[in-house]
Amino acid sequence: MTTDTAVPLLWSGDLAATLVFYRALGFTVTYEQTRPYLYGAVEMHGCALHFTPPPPGVELPVERAAALLMVDDVAARHAEYAAALRAHYNRVPAKGYPRITRFRPGQSRFSLVDPVGNTIIVIQRDEPMELEYGGSTALTGLRKVLDNARILRDFKNDERAATRALETGLRRFANTASAADRARAYAALAELAVSAGDDDRRAHWQAEFAAVELTTDDRTALATDAAAPALLTTWLGERDPAAAPDPR
Repeated sequence: MTTDTAVPLLWSGDLAATLVFYRALGFTVTYEQTRPYLYGAVEMHGCALHFTPPPPGVELPVERAAALLMVDDVAARHAEYAAALRAHYNRVPAKGYPRITRFRPGQSRFSLVDPVGNTIIVIQRDEPMELEYGGSTALTGLRKVLDNARILRDFKNDERAATRALETGLRRFANTASAADRARAYAALAELAVSAGDDDRRAHWQAEFAAVELTTDDRTALATDAAAPALLTTWLGERDPAAAPDPR
């Protein structure tokens, strides 16, 4: 029986920087050529990515979808990549190029963006075929806003739009929303403020969360939301300066 293998061929205008990034993630460089033209290849867990310069005269978009990477345990893979990047860069690169998007409990995918803008979308192999991308007709008011903000944040990686949606939603629906839904919105805004590096807004939204009168059951249900800003702060933080230097 014949078995075919498709290998993504990605465009890279800076092969050296690209290979450094994938080495940092744990990929093995299996091929590196500088003459008569640039060409490189990396491999990890049986997955290969190849790189070549873009065609002459082709202007690449700053950031572009490049490949899907299916994995058995997306949460474990995110933790593995984040730790490797922290070891290499002394921090998790979460902005600009290169970067890795953050990961929240329950997500089934995240993205890697390499130094030249190639985006690798890492997906749980058994991710449901039908995903809820927001806009459910069963939701109304602030609950619908929260759902749409989740899609903007976790799937579209548009945190500014998620922040605007939540702030607008609170202005419209705070008086009619349940205490738990208001608290969930405040916690989400605090987490988004951490990602944006805005300590004042983080403190503001955490104070709003703390001021909401919640039942014991509500606090239990919101424990993950309440802990998210602190967890993100830890994830984004630099390594201990006294830690051993990275041998790579």
